[in-house]
Amino acid sequence: MAFRDVNARRHIGLQQLSSLALAGRTLLGPMKSCKFIVDESTNESTLICSAVRLLESLDLTSAAGQLLNETIQAQNKEFKTGMSTLLFLAGAWSNAVVECLQQNVPVSAIVSVMSEGLSSCCERVQCLQISIRDVNEELCSSNVRPNAFKSKTCQSGCDNLLNPQILMYFQKDISAPEEVNPCSHQEDCCNLNKHLVSPLAGFGSVGPLVKPAGGKSMSVISGSGGIASSCNKQKLTHSRYFSTQGKSWFSSQQGNSQGCLSGPSADPCECYGLGHLAMALSHGNQTSLKLLQSIVAYQRERAECSGSLQFNTAEIVTCCLQGLPENYSCVSPGFVTLVSPEQAAVIKYFEDKPLRILLMDGDLTEQYRHLGFNRPRNVRTILEHPSLQEGRAGALWLSSMLDILISFEVNLVLVKGNVCENLMERCIANSILVIGSVSRNVLSVFGEVTRAQPVTYLTQLNAACVGSGAQVELWKACDGRAMDLGELVPVRIKVRGIPMLTAVLTSTVTSKMQLIEDAFWTSVYRLHHALNDKKVFLGGGAVELLCLSHIQMLAEQPLQTANKNAVNEFHNSWLAASVTEYKSVVLQALASGWKQYLSVVMCNTAKAASELEACTSVDHHLKKAADCGSPLAYILKEFGRGDLLRGGSGPFADHREGLKVYDNVTAKIEAWRRALDLVLLVLQTDAEIITGPKKNQLLNSHMSNEYMFL
Repeated sequence: MAFRDVNARRHIGLQQLSSLALAGRTLLGPMKSCKFIVDESTNESTLICSAVRLLESLDLTSAAGQLLNETIQAQNKEFKTGMSTLLFLAGAWSNAVVECLQQNVPVSAIVSVMSEGLSSCCERVQCLQISIRDVNEELCSSNVRPNAFKSKTCQSGCDNLLNPQILMYFQKDISAPEEVNPCSHQEDCCNLNKHLVSPLAGFGSVGPLVKPAGGKSMSVISGSGGIASSCNKQKLTHSRYFSTQGKSWFSSQQGNSQGCLSGPSADPCECYGLGHLAMALSHGNQTSLKLLQSIVAYQRERAECSGSLQFNTAEIVTCCLQGLPENYSCVSPGFVTLVSPEQAAVIKYFEDKPLRILLMDGDLTEQYRHLGFNRPRNVRTILEHPSLQEGRAGALWLSSMLDILISFEVNLVLVKGNVCENLMERCIANSILVIGSVSRNVLSVFGEVTRAQPVTYLTQLNAACVGSGAQVELWKACDGRAMDLGELVPVRIKVRGIPMLTAVLTSTVTSKMQLIEDAFWTSVYRLHHALNDKKVFLGGGAVELLCLSHIQMLAEQPLQTANKNAVNEFHNSWLAASVTEYKSVVLQALASGWKQYLSVVMCNTAKAASELEACTSVDHHLKKAADCGSPLAYILKEFGRGDLLRGGSGPFADHREGLKVYDNVTAKIEAWRRALDLVLLVLQTDAEIITGPKKNQLLNSHMSNEYMFL
């Protein structure tokens, strides 16, 4: 038996990982460079800025490419963030492992040292975690004021953020008592509605009064620095978001999967702290930030009666409208979706009327069978005229299904899957609105508020399954106009007290819609995971720089110290001498991944003119951290000034001075672990095992030096 020498330069899997990751270098960091993906069959292009969309468009026929895609998909399914970091580090560490192989480092030593080195870094960076409550208290005790977020280089951008016209992200009916405050304490809710504050009011001074569409007024906090100074001097009593009578944004409970925040609040700055956290986690995505602020404010509004706030992503959906300017993007209560003009005519007939609603957990087609359905065995059907019989059977099914809907007086049907086109046409003719491709989360929310019970087949329908109280209307833009986009018409389905929110995303550039939607969900899940973790990482490169410094310190430890230290981090039972011999080389290779990461981020954000200049800047920080004697103290000191790796050149050098940047804890660490696990998996499966009679032929060939025989 023989296997190919691990030091031969033929590790195709690692090279493939490196090549695939190279395509996503520009997607790293807060200032991403988008890519156009062109469909050769239709010549249509899509603008992407996500590692997930990139891999969906690449040819991943190789085993390494498929493993990379599965790893990225797993990260996306669980966290919805960190995929670009995972992709980049997988490529960087693949190159690092290849360099180790070229230096005759055994595979076992690479796997052991890199795995334990990453585990050591994950433990070391725990000191850079900060709890959500500490973030809030730091905001209140600091001298950072909302106006301090503005700088000369971003004056126009911040002015746009604080423009009163952009504050109208709610629809005109979002301030209506019956939708904003679905609770039994009507008197308290009416008092709360008298002082509606803009979700963005905490970010600076704005006009005293904003009148959104519909004529309802919206009171807005004005005055510079009033919020920050009110932490210790005065309390705001006429604001539901900054009043001492409100509820706390922060929960003492741990492990809530929906980020449940409850408990009384005596500090008006806790609400502002959550807004600061959302901004710091947004990494410069202003459009998604404003929509996210609107969602948080609306959920806070509903929580005033129940005493707890649930930032529940299951109650958030998106609807993409093409052809409208991006400033039309808003948050609308209820479920907004697109229907055909024929269905829109039915909606105009039902507008402002209570409807009887039916929910279907499956397809509304004749051939649909639920998962696990077994057809009868050993049954053979013989038809004399198949086409004629099938046509009659189809017509009979259509008639029976329509009769069922009419008999139960169903006006609205929400279907999880596909809908038969012929049945759709008959329903429209009988003023029954049927909407397909509705997510399970939407069906669940409508089932709770309308008491409708989902059914799999219409034949299962009974009176108890039909809900009531739903209303449908044409969706109206922020200026009060109903929108008709030609082929599809946006409509809104609402129920009194429904917690469902729809982020309506608009753009005049069709190819940009996917990018906008992905960016929105990334911002939502960053805040979601931060609330679930109850802590965040100091961002701006602080975590990666501490890892880099820590690994280099371990790599520079004398060999004698490593041998004598009984609790050495890399002392292993398998071969301590081998680990000691190759420890420095492998750790330097591991550190090179984070160094490349920091360098590329600086280049992408224009904080360095070239990767060489970025590497020089990183080395400068490492030297100063080593000279300081405590890398952690140095990093914490530099982070207090804002972004750690900001440079003196580039347009983003002074962007948002005084505003700190945060990262998710679990998502970032899992991206590291998945990237390294993928590289080590490909490394260990990249050796060829050769058995059989061809062993002797191989031994006598000129390629025998590439194999090690056992």
